[in-house]
Amino acid sequence: MLHRKKNHACRDELESPQDEPRHRHLPFRLRVTRITWQWFPSTMSTGALASLLGQQPFTFPGLTTIGKLFFILDMVLFLAFSSLIAVRFVLKRHAILASLHHPSESFFFGAWWVSLALLLNCAASYGIPGLGGADGGGAWLVAALRVLFWVYFACATLVAVLQYYIIFQTEHLHVSDAMPAWILPAYPFLVSGPLAAQIAKTQPDATAALQIIVAGISGQGLGWILALLMYSVYFTRLIRSDMPQPSVRPGMYVSVGPAAYTAAGLLALGQQAHRQLPAGFLGITSLAVGDVWLAAALPAGLFLWMVAIWFAGVTTLHVARDARRMRFSLQWWAFVFPNAGLAMATIQIGKALGSNGVNVFAAALTVLLVCFWLLCAAMHVRAVWRHDLLQPGRDQGVDDVNAVHDRAKEEKEEEEEEKLSV
Repeated sequence: MLHRKKNHACRDELESPQDEPRHRHLPFRLRVTRITWQWFPSTMSTGALASLLGQQPFTFPGLTTIGKLFFILDMVLFLAFSSLIAVRFVLKRHAILASLHHPSESFFFGAWWVSLALLLNCAASYGIPGLGGADGGGAWLVAALRVLFWVYFACATLVAVLQYYIIFQTEHLHVSDAMPAWILPAYPFLVSGPLAAQIAKTQPDATAALQIIVAGISGQGLGWILALLMYSVYFTRLIRSDMPQPSVRPGMYVSVGPAAYTAAGLLALGQQAHRQLPAGFLGITSLAVGDVWLAAALPAGLFLWMVAIWFAGVTTLHVARDARRMRFSLQWWAFVFPNAGLAMATIQIGKALGSNGVNVFAAALTVLLVCFWLLCAAMHVRAVWRHDLLQPGRDQGVDDVNAVHDRAKEEKEEEEEEKLSV
């Protein structure tokens, strides 16, 4: 029987002392049982950076190759981490359900789906041209991505509904522990707009493209509304409670993503609507609906762009204030993936306005994000090598979740012993 934990503080903000003695080395079989959903923001960051490099307003020879390398690396990391977490749940099969409602680990389940969406986005951006385009050898990939988009959309709906339902049913979370990571179950929809625009652009069938565009805007809307509701909880925490501990404070950048990816999605979908919507759409013949859609997307995108910049600015000040007290945690990957959405929105705005200054800002932000990705990757590898991760007491929520499996296993063994004694 699985035990439910109620009224406990969020483990995201626990800090281990800097002078804590080094943990003993564990064998691989024990370390792999400590892989969590919190590892997937690294694949989110890698996929977002690969997608961002494919959209740059200023290019140079080799930029596409660099983007492809990040795409390939993202696929390798995604498959590796997915395999490792599958091994964890095979070894501790009762832990998987507990991981989906634990107050720190559960919210990051959405990161797996966002990583998948970014892989599909990159497949459309790099894979189809690399195979000869939609009219050549890439025709099969165009059809496959169309099917995969609808499968992803259905799964994202189930994740958004069921995961929040499970959390609401099994956990009593405190507003004083609220973090932007609570938005992550809605993140699969927050990237549905850019994904839909990228896939719709590759579809030779106008009807199929139109259906994807409509789904993209509806999914983006759901993701934004859910994020807006979580923003209110997060704001309450900022006003009434202390800031998160310095090492997990980069996780505050997650608040940049909803506004940024929604701005990017609205503008990208507006451009596709301008190209794909047929004359007389919705029975309107007095004007071009696609033109209206694109025109409305720009001011809406600008509103949300400034919201994302505001969140980025506030978070940067909080992070910089105690930067000297920070040590690496998996929340550092939030330096990259939410701000990559801000860079994508900036590129879309620069394209719409024809502004060279906005394009320069987007290019500078991209360079900065590449530097942060390299920093996070180096620190992540270092933490694993030094046993600062995948060790008891160092992985947020793992001991709680794995303990559920251990208790269930012990209870089952006791029941079997009782049966044998009878």
